[in-house]
Amino acid sequence: MSVSAHRSTPLQNRVLPTGEIVADPTRGMLMGNRGCIHDLDRRLGVTRWRSRLWICCVLDWKGVRRDPMPPGRWTALFFMDEATALSAGHRPCAYCRRADYVAFAQAWQDAHGLTERPRAVAMDAQLHTQRVESRTRRQRTTPAVLGELPDGAMVRHAGEIGLVLDGRVLPWSFAGYRPALAQPARSEVELLTPPATVATLAAGYRPILHPSARSAETGSR
Repeated sequence: MSVSAHRSTPLQNRVLPTGEIVADPTRGMLMGNRGCIHDLDRRLGVTRWRSRLWICCVLDWKGVRRDPMPPGRWTALFFMDEATALSAGHRPCAYCRRADYVAFAQAWQDAHGLTERPRAVAMDAQLHTQRVESRTRRQRTTPAVLGELPDGAMVRHAGEIGLVLDGRVLPWSFAGYRPALAQPARSEVELLTPPATVATLAAGYRPILHPSARSAETGSR
């Protein structure tokens, strides 16, 4: 599946690590959806999901090209990389990313001490309780210590959002990651990625990271 829109003005379908959906000209490495959340004019209202099935998909699938905002069907969302999608509360798609989905579910099973691999509906239900506040519908966050977080988690510290990689924080942007921040391992941070997903990362799941992550990791400021 390949999704493209030939418009001079970017659509409001780029997702931040906070789960917010904004307009930006960058496309990102992955896409996904939460159901149809746009109107006939391709504009978003107040609704940010129609389903608890928040998935993260490949950009291209078998060469099929689809409208990113077909009327009444689905709203294509775009993520800079998978760490961004996980932070926003999404998980790998079980169809177009089958191997990644199985790896995610297996790590979830190990992390949560389950006797069998969880089904998508069970993971979605647990993630939904952790990704948004029921009353305000804003992202749920939790306090954490930087040195205790696995690679791939997303945090906010001193007002800046970044990726945890090798114990350091790489500031996030739509274009990629910037040079790592020098921070003590005991730094207190605001964890954006849902706790269930963080546990899954700690159990061995490795998300797809933007290529800038490795180059940014070697720098510091």
